[in-house]
Amino acid sequence: MGAALTGIVGSTTSSADASSNLTVSTFGMSTKQMQKDVLNPFAKAFGVKVKTQFGDSSTRLTQIEHNTNSGVDVVELAQNNAMTGQQKKLFKKIDTSKIKNYKYLSTAQKKIVKQTNSVPYTINSVGIIYNPKKVKINSWNDLWSKKLRNKIAIPDITTTFGPAMLYIAGDHADKSVTSDNASAAFKAIKELKPNVVKTYTQSSDLTNMFKTGEIDAAVVGDYSVAMIKESNPNVKYLVPKSGTYANYDTVSILKNSKNSAAAYKYINYRLSAKLQKKVASAKSLNNAPVNSSVKLSAEDAKNKTYGSIAKRAKTIDFSYVNSHLSKWIAKWNNIMNN
Repeated sequence: MGAALTGIVGSTTSSADASSNLTVSTFGMSTKQMQKDVLNPFAKAFGVKVKTQFGDSSTRLTQIEHNTNSGVDVVELAQNNAMTGQQKKLFKKIDTSKIKNYKYLSTAQKKIVKQTNSVPYTINSVGIIYNPKKVKINSWNDLWSKKLRNKIAIPDITTTFGPAMLYIAGDHADKSVTSDNASAAFKAIKELKPNVVKTYTQSSDLTNMFKTGEIDAAVVGDYSVAMIKESNPNVKYLVPKSGTYANYDTVSILKNSKNSAAAYKYINYRLSAKLQKKVASAKSLNNAPVNSSVKLSAEDAKNKTYGSIAKRAKTIDFSYVNSHLSKWIAKWNNIMNN
């Protein structure tokens, strides 16, 4: 997905801050909704001229790494990319005293801030979407059933939830990924291979695969469920009782940003209860809240990492994952492509 800078999305009010600017790099999904529900209201409320850059997380991180004077002030990334950005010293040190709504984050979320110099603003997790007319699934282990031969799709190792798939395989093998450099997990992936018809990089691919009957089940991030269900209303989404793995989307201030004051206002705004509740709606960005004061209706809580699902969402050690990823990618490709 391209990541070119787009024009100013808002500039109003006659406050003393009217001359401030902010360039926001964010995800390429739901760009119109993002402008309508987040960027334009922020620009209007704080008198900030906002420019935007849209694209997938890893592509935008690479562009920023290669051009540290890109003019981007704040970047929204998936958690593993935020960890990489911090390791490559791309971000300013976060001063949490400048973020009034920081107090509403959980202890685990505050730990991510310390690890990555990035502030989580939404949480998502991985589950199983399946056709109940074709197959019965109750647990992660069911993915290894012979009944699903050539009938499932899993995220590629390079995607947001690729590492989670490896963790799930480790759980199946009863050996944690970090205890043996994923050896048991890769053995389980090899055992799963006869059931895998596709390792996908775009969750939009799953919509047609369900429609044509090419797959009966897929491992997928919860943010894609609504899109898949829209075209395939009969599919069901399951987060097994044993738990799931979480990913946070985060916001960071780039080291070379000249607009830190506006950047902190934006981060605080991102965490505000009013905005978090607004973007949690399926009619908006479908983002699960991290602000602990936000309470969602049953309708808005559907297919989100919220409530009981959030409580059983486990964390991935992205520092460990990122330090092993290049070798894991080669190992994954060797298994899946041979």
